Amino acid sequence: MSQPESVPPSRGAVAAADQDLNEAELAELDALLAAIPEPLEPLDVVMLDGFLCGVVVQPVLADVDAWLPYVFDAGGHRWGEAEPAPEQLRARALVLRRHAALNRALAEHGSFEPFLLESVADDGDSAEPSGADSVGETLQPWLAGFEQAVHVLPALLELDDPQVSSALARLFRFLPADPDDEGTPPVAPGSTLSLDAAVDEVVATVAELYELTLPLRYKVEAVRHAGPKVGRNDPCPCGSGRKFKVCHGAAARS
Repeated sequence: MSQPESVPPSRGAVAAADQDLNEAELAELDALLAAIPEPLEPLDVVMLDGFLCGVVVQPVLADVDAWLPYVFDAGGHRWGEAEPAPEQLRARALVLRRHAALNRALAEHGSFEPFLLESVADDGDSAEPSGADSVGETLQPWLAGFEQAVHVLPALLELDDPQVSSALARLFRFLPADPDDEGTPPVAPGSTLSLDAAVDEVVATVAELYELTLPLRYKVEAVRHAGPKVGRNDPCPCGSGRKFKVCHGAAARS
């Protein structure tokens, strides 16, 4: 997973602590999540990536505490005791950095690079996916995470907007078919759709959802904070830990 080659000159450089996760940090986060004890059911890093995109495209700025527990357990149960351990604090910091990086990429570039695992052949070499089955196998964990987020935070699903409904249907057609679903049909077995084309479609559709919900996101935020105004140098209300002017304040000005 790589960073965009450049950032808009008006935004300046991104501080090291605010940069996207590198490969070592992704591996570290995956290990931290995998070590969460049973009976908790944490996401892995691929599902987490989809989950965070499902959070970012919501029509409201969801508080971190409304969605972060579901990263560490599918049922949203507490991980550990009331006083968080160092590994919990580290996992939280890494998750929030990836969340902020995805939001920043969509706000500034209208795109992002999803974290996906390549298919591996029996001989250990990377296998080039071909057909709907292979494409679905690669995309389904990521999309399952996205789907979980939009059920944990149902505001997106509750929008009465045909463009949003159409975009969600285009995403979820890569998931296993639901016999009760009469919307966009799933990708047919034997399809020649390439993985690159499917990933491009997923990225473009998430970016479309981000743009569709952007006016609602900041309209709701303005009402919610009708009292004390958030200053440019105050912590962003989204919980990323970054200053408002370089987080959602920057997105609002774009």
